[in-house]
Amino acid sequence: MIEVFKTNVHEPAKAAELVSLLSGHFPGGRINFDLDDCDRILRIDKPGLCSDTVIELMNAEGFQCAVLE
Repeated sequence: MIEVFKTNVHEPAKAAELVSLLSGHFPGGRINFDLDDCDRILRIDKPGLCSDTVIELMNAEGFQCAVLE
């Protein structure tokens, strides 16, 4: 299942760091940012993904994150 999140990540270097962090928590998941989108999209393709965990991890790093509906 692909989950899509709205974030406030602006810097490509920070996005790369966050992908590494999230990959450690969700091994085997496909994770990427679309910083060109106005919602600074984070996409995670991982079966059984817990959206709340993603949001908590992003918040702990100082970023806003919400499921995009």
